[in-house]
Parts: sequence; C-alpha cells; structure tokens
Amino acid sequence: MTRNHSPKSLAVLLRARMHPDPVSPAPPPPAPTAAAAPDPDPSAPPAAAAVRHWLHASVSSSASTALDRFSDGYRSLDRPGRREILRSLAADYDVPRARVRDLMRQYLSAAAAGGEEEEEEHPEAGGGGGSASAMYRMERGLREALRPKYAGFLEAMNAQPGGLKLLAVIRADLLALLGEENLPALRALDGYLKEKLVTWLSPAALTLHQITWDDPASLLEKIVAYEAVHPIRNLIDLKRRLGVGRRCFGYFHPAIPGEPLIFIEVALLKDTAASIQEVLWDDPPTPESEARCALFYSISSTQPGLSGINLGKFLLKRVIEMLRRDMPSVQIFATLSPIPGFMQWLLAKLASQIKLAEAESQDGSLLEGTSSTFRESILFPEEERMIHDAVEHAGGKSGIKLLQDILKSSQWVKSDKLSSALKSPLMRLCARYLAREKKRGKALDAVANFHLQNGAMIERINWMADQSEKGIQQSGGIMVNYMYRLENIEEYALSYLGTGLAHTSSNLLQYIEDLIQFLFAQGTLLDSSGLVPETNAEAIRVARSRGVQTIIATGKSRAAVIEVLGKVNLVGTWFVSLRRGGQKLYQKNLDIEVCREALLYSLEHRVALVAFSQDDCYTTFDDNPLVDFFLVYHEPKVRRHKFVFLETPEAISSMLRPHWARRVDGMAQVILIQAQSDVLEVVPLRTSKGNGVKIMLESLCASPDEVMALGDGENDKEMLQLADLLVLCSPMAAR
Repeated sequence: MTRNHSPKSLAVLLRARMHPDPVSPAPPPPAPTAAAAPDPDPSAPPAAAAVRHWLHASVSSSASTALDRFSDGYRSLDRPGRREILRSLAADYDVPRARVRDLMRQYLSAAAAGGEEEEEEHPEAGGGGGSASAMYRMERGLREALRPKYAGFLEAMNAQPGGLKLLAVIRADLLALLGEENLPALRALDGYLKEKLVTWLSPAALTLHQITWDDPASLLEKIVAYEAVHPIRNLIDLKRRLGVGRRCFGYFHPAIPGEPLIFIEVALLKDTAASIQEVLWDDPPTPESEARCALFYSISSTQPGLSGINLGKFLLKRVIEMLRRDMPSVQIFATLSPIPGFMQWLLAKLASQIKLAEAESQDGSLLEGTSSTFRESILFPEEERMIHDAVEHAGGKSGIKLLQDILKSSQWVKSDKLSSALKSPLMRLCARYLAREKKRGKALDAVANFHLQNGAMIERINWMADQSEKGIQQSGGIMVNYMYRLENIEEYALSYLGTGLAHTSSNLLQYIEDLIQFLFAQGTLLDSSGLVPETNAEAIRVARSRGVQTIIATGKSRAAVIEVLGKVNLVGTWFVSLRRGGQKLYQKNLDIEVCREALLYSLEHRVALVAFSQDDCYTTFDDNPLVDFFLVYHEPKVRRHKFVFLETPEAISSMLRPHWARRVDGMAQVILIQAQSDVLEVVPLRTSKGNGVKIMLESLCASPDEVMALGDGENDKEMLQLADLLVLCSPMAAR
C-alpha cells in the first residue's frame, strides 16, 4: 500500500460504526479493604468496587492521578458496572442536606437575634458591621452547602485531558439509566451535568471547520462511522459528499481534538430536491456557479451524551451565515429530512381505531358521547375502495385493517398497484402528522420539532423520496422539505416556541385533511327550536366524510350539545364548550354590581330579564314568550355568565342599548343578537365569539387561516373578521 493511498483507504475500511466510548487499556485497581489500606494493585482486573474507590478519591481531592484512574476504570466497566457507579455518584455525593438544615437553623436564629429587618433597611449599620458580616458568611456557607458534592468532581474532570469526552460518555449512560430508573437523585445529577455541559460547550468555545477530502484519515473515519441519517456506502460515496457541489461542516471543541461534536452535510443544487436519490447519486453534480439552493440533508451527532444541548441549532445558523457570505448566488436554504416517527404513529393510530371498532361491534350499541367521540375517519371512502381494489383477497376486512396489514411489511413498495393505492392516504396522513400531531404543545416528530423551533416552515412532502429499507420502515419512503426563509426565521421560531404553531406552505395544505371548521350554534347552526336542521346535519356529515374534522364551538353546556347533536347522529363531532378534554379553556363572569343593577332596572322599568347563574336560569317576568325560547336553546348555566333583556326592537334600539352601553363601559359589553332583534345581551368583556375563536386556536395550536366561520349578525362580526374563510348568512349577507 503506497503512502498516497493509505490514509483514504483506512477511512473506508472503517465503515462499520465506531464505539463512541472505546475501552481503555489501563484497568483500575480494586477497592481497599480498610480506610488505612495502601493503594490497590493497579494490575488487578477492573471492578465496580475499585472504580468506586477512585471516585471517592476524586471527589475528595480532585487529584489528577485519582481522576485518571477513575476515567480508565469507568471506561473498562460493563453496563451493570457503570450503572452502579452512576447510582453511587448521584446518591452518595448529592447535596449534604443535614448540613444545609443545620446552617439554615443557625441562619434563622442569627437573623432573629440580630434584628434582620433593620439590617435589610440599613445594611451599612448592623452593630459596626459584625452582625452583618456574620450573616454574609452564613449566606456564603449556605450557597456552598447547597452545591452537590459531585460538582467539584465534574469540574475537575472537565479540566483533565480527555475529561470532557468522558463526561459526555457518562451523561449518555445516565440518560439510558434514566429511561429505566427515573429517580430524583439521577434526574438531579443529569440536570446539573447538562447545565455544566451547556456552559462548557457554548458556541464561543466551539470552532466551525469545513471537512474536506484533504483532512486526516482519522477524521474521515469518524464521518463514516457517525453518519446517522444516510450511511456512507463506500469510498466513492464519501468522496462525492466532500467534493464539488457539496459541503460538510463540523463543530469542534479543543478538548476533543480531531473529532466533531456534530456535523452537517449540504448539497448545492439548482432547486430544492424531492428525493435523497438525486442528492446522493447525481452525476455530474450541479456546477457551483449555478447553485441557487443549499440543501441540508444530514445532521449527525457524534456524542449521544450531548442530547438536549441543541448544538445543531447553532451549527445550522453558522453554516447559513457562511454560505450567504461565500455564495451570493444561493438564495434558498432548505432541508430534505427524514420523518422517523410517522409510521410508528400511523400504525398505533390504526390499531386504536380497529380496537374501538371491535369494541363497538361487540357492545352492539354506542354509549352516547363516549367511544364514538374517539372514532376517526382515517380513510376517505374513495381511498378505502382503492385499497380494497388493490388487495387480491380482502376477506371482508375493513379498509384500515387492510392498511394495517399492508404496512406491517415493507414489501408493498414492490407492487405498483399497492403503491398507487397507498399514495393518497399516506401523503395526507403524513401531512397531518407533521403539522398537527403534538406532544406537550410541540410537534410530535423529533426532526420536525428541531427545525420548527429553529424557525423553519414545513414546505413540501415528497413521495418515495427515500426508498431504502430504513426509509420505508420509518415513513413509507416519504421525506419532507423544511424551508428556512431568512426574513421569517425569528418570527416563526418565536411563534412556534410560544404557541406551538407550525407554519406550513400551500404545498402542504393540499394534503391536510383536518381543516378545522368552526360552526357556532347560536342561530346559524340551530333553528328557532334550538335543534340542528337536517340540512345542516347533512352538510357536517359530508364534511366529515371528506376528512374535515368539524369542531362546533359554543358556549352551551356539554349535556345540551350532546343532546342536540345526538338527535341528528352527530355525537362523534368534536365540540368545544367551556371545557375541552376536562380542562377549562376560559371563563369570565359579570361583575356582581352590574348584575344587581340589571335586576333593579328590570323591576323598575318592567323589562323582562333572563339571567344565568350556576345551575339555574332566572327570569323577572315569565309571561314573555321569549323566556321559553332561551330555555329551549340550552343557554350556558355558568355563574354570572350573562343576562339578556327582552323588549321590542324599537325599545332596545332607542332606550336599552344606549343606556346599558354607557352603564357597563369598561366592565362588560352589550351585544344585539341579530337572529332575535328583540333580545339585548350583556356579557363579560372579552367573551365575544371572535375572542373565543382566538382562545381555541391557541389551545389547538392552529391559525386563523384554518378557520371557516358562519355568521348572520352583529355578534358574529369579530369572528368573521378573524376567519380566513367566511360564509355570510342572511341578514348579514344583505349588507
């Protein structure tokens, strides 16, 4: 082997994944049998007890020899041995709580004896400074005591050669242990170690380096070993990824020389790629002078222990800045990203729907408002037909059961008929998964969450973009383009972090089936009898059959809504009243003085008043026929929620409305109900339909461009102004 070929050949021969934590050849000594015993024989085989001895010595003195022995010993331990050390580190070297309690008692006693209040007002005084000095010393002692014993050990280890790398290994082991033993002491150790790593690995301490074919073979070996998204197949593949039309950048730390903490691969293209095949296999590559798009197609970390520190965010930002500076022709910054959780989510969704269907068929009937509420139309009718037509022996199975059976094996991609039948539902459901499915208010998919919190938007999903076995199993071969629009990055990042809103392009919206449709049951949806007309019910059924998740937003009570919808078989429709999922979204009550004055006004002027308080509905004059109207309409029964005056339209216009608008200014709002011109509502501030939609949008992590609102009156105006799609019903339509 010649000198010219040796380094690059080595880079390829080591294609198998490297262990990020190589075993050290130097074993630790065994633990001493007594406190006064001499240091153990360093040639003895390693054991957890021996490593605990060096851990104790390291915590006690932070001597370099003890730290080196601990480092060598820990690397030599097997998994159970390492976990034993981590439990000891977390429990035996935690905060000395007994000492903290003693110091707190002393501090409180000294404060009481020395006149704490006077010293706080005049710290320069305090008996010539003696008492104040004692307090400051105690406070300093408290701060030191609240510091865990392992703090000094971790800081000393970070200062050792190779110590930062070992700390990353320790945290990786700790995260794995926490997955099985979620103990408070282990969580505290992880939190403290993560906090220190964030400081030690700040962007100011890192160096950005472009990795090229001319770098040492040892570095190229690590790129081959740690590439986690699209494995590097051979020497030609590696050389292409580092050659013309390609870039590879890594973040390096001086304490871990020759090894990137994280690296990113970039393709320079004429336009955004729709498949990984065209990125990895293009031959010849796009001339760099013609490149308009910088496509990030792989971000890989070499240190599992740095999870949660988000070095990728800083690396991505630095790379975009560098490319903007060095390549003015590049105007598009996008990704071609995997969707690692999609197929797992979809199979779980199918399994739950199949189980619900089986339970319902066994029961023979539905319990009102229970299981049917959780049933979803996963497939459109035409999609079910296409799947049935593509399967030779369906055996009477439902469409979702057939889909589940097909997806359990990746062999379906070899059938053109099956692939064609599955394209529509998989693309639609994948768009929903990326843009709508949440975990703690953020995107369920980890890669989506990473890019969205960095300020990207979901631009496009691509069918059969990754036809590898891994790509089919993870996402049915679908990949996604996230777009970084430079002028919107900060805005999108803040919006996502604050509300969980995932910004999407029109390319994606064509696939999203759960367009949220807000219908308000205040005369527009209901008829004069307080019921849903069959024509309205049929419209909702058609929307649901097309995959539209219909949410009826109303202030009416839950029982009333279930009763009304149940009469037209719409119980499965989602609705949002004062509560959603058991959690109260919003409630506002009228001031008690406003309620008292309204009652007196009603009695004095002989104007019928209907008020709603807790579980009761009250009226001052029950001879008015409109009283029955409100009872039929199932108005909300919430403490001091609202009251209404019942009078002729002329009296309301000339007398009641002007008077009460002045009277409640700043305390409540007065609304004229268009459907009933002889009704004047007085409701709490910020309880309009428009504000209700805003509150619900925040709860659902949705945006106004997903709202379709129907309205016919003045009390619908704010809601209609908010909605992207509005339908004006008579009489407002005439205006």
